[in-house]
Amino acid sequence: MKSVATVVLAAGKGTRMKSGLIKVLHPVAGLPMIAWPVAAAREAGSDPIVLVIGHQASAVQGLFRGATDIRCAMQEEQLGTGHAVACTADALAGFRGTVLILCGDTPLLRPETVKNMLAYHRDNMAAITVLTALMDDPFGYGRVVRDESGGVTRIVEQQDATPEEREIREINSGIYCMDSDFLFGNIKGISNDNAQGEYYVTDLLAIAVRKGLTCLALPIADADEIMGVNDRVQLAEAARILRGRINRDHMLNGVTLIDPDQTYIDHGVTIGADTTIHPGCRIDGGSIIGSGCEIDGAVSITDCRIGDDCHIKAASVLESSELGEDVTIGPMAHLRPGSVLGNKVKIGNFVETKKIVMGEGSKASHLTYLGDAEIGRNVNIGCGTITCNYDGVKKHRTVIGDEVFVGSDVQLVAPVTIGRNSLIAAGTTVTIDVPPDSLALSRIPQVNKEGWRLRKKT
Repeated sequence: MKSVATVVLAAGKGTRMKSGLIKVLHPVAGLPMIAWPVAAAREAGSDPIVLVIGHQASAVQGLFRGATDIRCAMQEEQLGTGHAVACTADALAGFRGTVLILCGDTPLLRPETVKNMLAYHRDNMAAITVLTALMDDPFGYGRVVRDESGGVTRIVEQQDATPEEREIREINSGIYCMDSDFLFGNIKGISNDNAQGEYYVTDLLAIAVRKGLTCLALPIADADEIMGVNDRVQLAEAARILRGRINRDHMLNGVTLIDPDQTYIDHGVTIGADTTIHPGCRIDGGSIIGSGCEIDGAVSITDCRIGDDCHIKAASVLESSELGEDVTIGPMAHLRPGSVLGNKVKIGNFVETKKIVMGEGSKASHLTYLGDAEIGRNVNIGCGTITCNYDGVKKHRTVIGDEVFVGSDVQLVAPVTIGRNSLIAAGTTVTIDVPPDSLALSRIPQVNKEGWRLRKKT
C-alpha cells in the first residue's frame, strides 16, 4: 500500500459547546471525541497521524502519550483549515504519499469509509479527493460545485455562496485525500480573501483545477458518518448513533438486549454469548462480561471483570471489581473498587463492599458493609455486619477464615483476625483476634424489669 499520513484538525475550542473543556475532548460512547477519527485512520493503515493542536494542547497530547504513530503540530492562531494544514509541514517533512485530512469532531466516520476513500483516490491517481454527501437541508455546509460533465470545479462555503450555489444539495464533509507533493507545494499559495478572512483548504481544489489535475468527489451513502459535533445536542446524537452500532454488534454476537435503545454500552466492552441485559443498564470502562449472565434493569457496571453465569440484580452499582462464575449481586448492592469475589459468592440487597477478597461460596445477604477485608470460603456474613476499617487516620484490614459464621449486627474492629470455623454471636463487637473453632460473643447481660412499663403509665 502506498504510504498514508493523516492530519487531524483539533486546534479549535468549540465555543458552541459552552464548556471549559475543548470540543474534541468531550467523551462520546466511552472515548474522547478525537479518539474516534484517530482510530479510523489507524485502522485504515495510516502512519504517521499528525494532530493539529491549539487550545488545551497539553491535554490533547496527553491522550496519546507514548503512541509512536502520533505527532503534533501547533496552530497558535486558528486562521482556518488551510492554515491548520500548513502548520503540519514540519511534522510531515520528508513524507511522500497520500495525506488524509480528517476533522477531530467527526466521531461517526467509519474505518471502512476511510479505506474506501483512500482506495478510490489511489486507483484514480487523483490530486484531491473530497468526501461528500447529499443533504435535504445543506445549510451551514460548503457546497460542491461541478461542471457540466460532473467534474468537481470548486467548493464554496455557505457564507461565500451565491443564492444559486446555496441550492446545491451536495455538501463538503471536510474530509480529503491529497497527494503530498501537491498539498505542500501549494498550501502556502492560498489566500484569505473571503467573508471569514480565513485560509480554506478547499481553495486547493481550485488550484488543482487550474493546473488540470484530477479532482474527485466521493459521495457517502450514510450522511451521519460526516456529521460534525458542534454543540451538546449534536454530541448526544453522535453518542446515540455510536451506541446503536455498538449494541447491534453485541446482538449479532449473541447477546440479548431487551431494549437496545435503553441500553448504554460504551466502546471497548466485551460481552459473552447468551448474556441478557435489561433496559436502563450502563456498561463502560472496558468491562468484560462472561457468557450466560443476567443483568437486570438500571444496573451500572464500570471497569469490571464478570465471569460466566452471573446474575446482577436491579439497581446495583459495580466499579472496578472482579467476579468469578455463578456470582449473584443485589438488588441495590454497591461493589466499590477492589472487590474480588470468588465463584458462587452472593452479595445481597443494600450490601456495600470495598477492597475485599471473598472466597468461593461465601455470602453477605443484606444490609452489610465489608471494606479492607480478606474473607475465606463458605463464610456467612449476617445482616447489619460492618467491618470498622478506618480509625480516622489509617485503614486497617479484617481477615476472616473459611467456614466462619458471623451473626447479625456484628462489628469487626480492624485490625482483627477471625479463625476458621468460628462463630461470632449476633450483636458482638469483635476487638481481639478469635481463634479457630471458637465462639465469640460480647454482650451486656440482659435485665428484665417486670411491670416497668405499667408503672411508667401511671
